[in-house]
Amino acid sequence: MVPRYARPAMTAIWEPEAKFRIWFEIEAHATDALAELGVVPKSAAKALWAWWATNPAIDVPAIDAIEAVTKHDVIAFLTWVAEQVGDEARFMHQGMTSSDVLDTCLAVQLARASDLLLEDLDALLAAIERRAMEHKYTPTIGRSHGIHGEPTTFGLKLAQAYAEFDRCRARLKAARAEIATCAISGAIGTFANIDPRVEAHVAKKLGLALEPVSTQVIPRDRHAMYFATLGVIASSVERLATEVRHLQRTEVLEAEEYFSPGQKGSSAMPHKRNPVLTENLTGLARVVRAAAIPAMENVALWHERDISHSSVERFFGPDATITLDFALARLTGVIDKLLVYPERMQKNLDKMGGLVHSQRVLLALTQAGVSREDAYRLVQRNAMQVWESDGALSLLELLKADAEVTAALSPQEIEEKFNLDYHFKHVDTIFARVFG
Repeated sequence: MVPRYARPAMTAIWEPEAKFRIWFEIEAHATDALAELGVVPKSAAKALWAWWATNPAIDVPAIDAIEAVTKHDVIAFLTWVAEQVGDEARFMHQGMTSSDVLDTCLAVQLARASDLLLEDLDALLAAIERRAMEHKYTPTIGRSHGIHGEPTTFGLKLAQAYAEFDRCRARLKAARAEIATCAISGAIGTFANIDPRVEAHVAKKLGLALEPVSTQVIPRDRHAMYFATLGVIASSVERLATEVRHLQRTEVLEAEEYFSPGQKGSSAMPHKRNPVLTENLTGLARVVRAAAIPAMENVALWHERDISHSSVERFFGPDATITLDFALARLTGVIDKLLVYPERMQKNLDKMGGLVHSQRVLLALTQAGVSREDAYRLVQRNAMQVWESDGALSLLELLKADAEVTAALSPQEIEEKFNLDYHFKHVDTIFARVFG
């Protein structure tokens, strides 16, 4: 975790003290259930909660010092708690194995992280919707392969982004449900030494579902799906960030990141206003996606368990969620304050002498009885003259001067095909599909 790209609420989920507090809750809830089943004295559970009620600070350095000797983090934690609670602590962890604690804790942490990420997505969606409505009918050029295609609106560009992130939200909600499972099934996951009712009690207390078959560890296909989902969301972040970066290029300059008073773009060139936030988002997306492949490789563990997954998850569990949280918040800020230049959009639309209307003329010619091959040839030969003149020539005027074209279409019919508003007749339909 790099503090530069971290926000406090998400970081707090992964702090060692937060982890140990979840561990304690798992152990204490399990002891409660064991006491109700008559496996351990009820006084043991009461002793744990009585100590916890004093709101003790978790002495992380002390636990780390014990682990330096035991070489086992869960044993180190249990040893430290026993030192605080006293004799009754010996009834903790009855019939449980370390993975019961570790995997259930990770499920809690990922569920809590998901809740923050869902809030982030809600904020981003609200920002995108606001700007989409603002520019619903702002004309701009649509590009394919980076080349002028046909007119669209800036609002439609943002509506596409909204629909994409709305899908991301649905995926994350499903991923949260899949990852939020509890396993308190003991060694090899057979419940030989712990009643399944203990697992059910802990799951209910922590807001988790039951893991049907834990095989001592929660199956890692769940985690693979979760981190793959984060990777997809990160890719959507990068897609929108890349769009902004392209629009901010000097030759385009249809939109740009907000440039605050006193901000500097370059140590050498005082005129620079660089898309640093969206470039940063492109890099952060790579960090989040980097978790997807290791998460998939963690699926294939040996037999009922090994710990080859453990070290990997200690890295990318915090890193992927913390980084994506930061990225979503940063992207929300970019969209919220994005500087949009409708005049430049119109100027770029008009730059190439009306080439963006070529398809309408092509279709009109075919409807007038010209074969598609001939229609394409007629429009293209005029369009290439405009292209090679860098827009100095007018496609409309060239077409009206082309005898083969005017043999099929009148000048008035040709002019009608250059109506910009024609392209926006279904904007309302698309917005209704996206925003309801």
